[in-house]
Parts: sequence; C-alpha cells; structure tokens
Amino acid sequence: VQLQASGGGLVQPGGSLRLSCVFSGRTFNSYVMAWFRQPPGKEREFVASITWSGDSTYYAGSVKGRFTISRTNAKNTVYLQVNSLKPEDTAVYYCAADPNSIQDPDYWGQGTLVTVSS
Repeated sequence: VQLQASGGGLVQPGGSLRLSCVFSGRTFNSYVMAWFRQPPGKEREFVASITWSGDSTYYAGSVKGRFTISRTNAKNTVYLQVNSLKPEDTAVYYCAADPNSIQDPDYWGQGTLVTVSS
C-alpha cells in the first residue's frame, strides 16, 4: 500500500484547505482511513477517521465541527476539509490506512505541512 498526501500550505487564521490522500496498491474500500497530525515539537495525534464505505466518521474533540473527513472510493482518495483554521492546527498532517482498526494503522503517507499564521 502506498499513500500520497497533498494539499498543505500556508494559510491565515480562519482560512481553509482541503487535504487529499491517494491510496494505491490494494483495494481501497477494504481499508479504514484516517488523518493524524504532528505539531512542531509534539507527538503525533489522531484527527479523524472514516469507515470502509464512508458511512461513519470520527473526530478528535479539538477539530470537531471544523474539519470534515470524506472519501471517494471510485478515486481511491480520502480528503480532509479543514476550516476555521487556528495557529494551533499547524502540523504535519499524515494519512493512514488499516484494514481493521485505525488505532495502530499499518500504512502511513509521507505527510503534508499545514502552517496557520498571519
């Protein structure tokens, strides 16, 4: 499995971005997908996850209501729409995949940097 994340960048507080992660190598709709992030100098943390069919989503409390995870199985892609960004959202964002549970994903992408600053 390979995961290729993109869409990060520099954005002002209150701004938005859409992160994308393209999955290849296996059957995409057999994998639970998730986004994690690692702020500068901190440990990696869970952001959001989505089930195989996309019918259930889960969010960290710090992003609930501002971030939306979605997937398009026909395009082998998972998205993270990030709105109302705050400086504390600055981090490298990673997509991850696992066939069963996202608590300890088998596969990780390379990360895309989101910087929120005025």
